[in-house]
Amino acid sequence: MVMTKENVFGSEGWTPKRLGNLNGKTFVITGANAGAGYEASKIFLTKGACVVMLNRNAEKSAKAIKTLQSEIGADADVRFIQMDLADLASVREAAASVNAEVPHIDAFISNAAIAQVATQQFTKDGFESQLGTNHYGHFLLTNLLFERIVESKGRIVVVGSNGHKGGLKRIQFDDMNFDKNYNPHVTYCHSKFAQMMFAYDLEQRVKKAGLPISVYVCHPGMSKTTLAQEESGGIIKFLLRLATPFAQSAERGAWPEVLCATEDNLKEVAYYGPTNRAEMVGPVGECKLETSVLNADEARKLWELSEKETKISWDF
Repeated sequence: MVMTKENVFGSEGWTPKRLGNLNGKTFVITGANAGAGYEASKIFLTKGACVVMLNRNAEKSAKAIKTLQSEIGADADVRFIQMDLADLASVREAAASVNAEVPHIDAFISNAAIAQVATQQFTKDGFESQLGTNHYGHFLLTNLLFERIVESKGRIVVVGSNGHKGGLKRIQFDDMNFDKNYNPHVTYCHSKFAQMMFAYDLEQRVKKAGLPISVYVCHPGMSKTTLAQEESGGIIKFLLRLATPFAQSAERGAWPEVLCATEDNLKEVAYYGPTNRAEMVGPVGECKLETSVLNADEARKLWELSEKETKISWDF
């Protein structure tokens, strides 16, 4: 079963032309030194906002910042805090730095991800690498930044994937690491399903608690980014090369997360991204959502497991 609506932004869909001045706004974004995260950062900076990048690679981050400031201006307010989502200790250190250095967060964007890892790999904490990076790392980081986001009356934006409509369409609680049935694509779909299930569950909990923040979910469609290229095996890389001519630019892939970080009057339980050609490209608007990701019983169980695995609890 899927949910879909007409595009409320018209035939052109949402574009950055709808953005006004973002002076005084601060956006914290993971995985922002390349791809859609980089392009989203560029859009925010062009409109006068401050961007705080949480990236794994310091050298690539320095290069990205240098390029942004050369294109936008030396006064572009962009900074970098090193963080590896596959290492929960690193996530804790980075969150502590954000809370110490960033007094206001208008939107926190969970953009970073790994995909199509060719063979079963594990994070430093022993999680299947895609689940550990895409879900557990962001689950912990969101918790550690949550108080600051609430104080700021900000937003949480989760970059999901149409992969949530494939794979198992459920959480594999009896084998979260896929020891018995590892598959690069199915396991990636599982990680994004978990990430999105958490996001929709968090939105419901926030609403019930009466907190002044919102949680939105989007996807980039098929975009020309580095996602899946470094980790994937031969056949996946081959298929990605075949699909590249039909993909949209990384800039257009960034539009859905910029939309969710800035646009007013968005729906609480919705899914935004490209709407044409199997939602791979085209005008940005509300997309079809696989409703199994809204299963309340599974969401509660995933929440409790995620608290246990990341050794934190939510106080609201």
